[in-house]
Amino acid sequence: MIMNQVFTKEQLVQYISRLERLEEDKLAIMQDIKEVLQDAKNNGFDIKTIKHVLKLRKIDREKLAEAEALIELYREAVGI
Repeated sequence: MIMNQVFTKEQLVQYISRLERLEEDKLAIMQDIKEVLQDAKNNGFDIKTIKHVLKLRKIDREKLAEAEALIELYREAVGI
């Protein structure tokens, strides 16, 4: 049982160390994203629209087409 506890402790330390490194990487990536968005904004692009397009690109094409068709139907129904 003692061997198992030592092994588990070592595993836990490894997991925590790995997560700490990943958190550092995540912060660096978030800073890079912020810089790219700021660069796009400085060049006249709308950040809100860019973020919306990014979300749309993640959606399955069929589901996106269905959603757009439904939005268009609702727009027509309310006259916009």
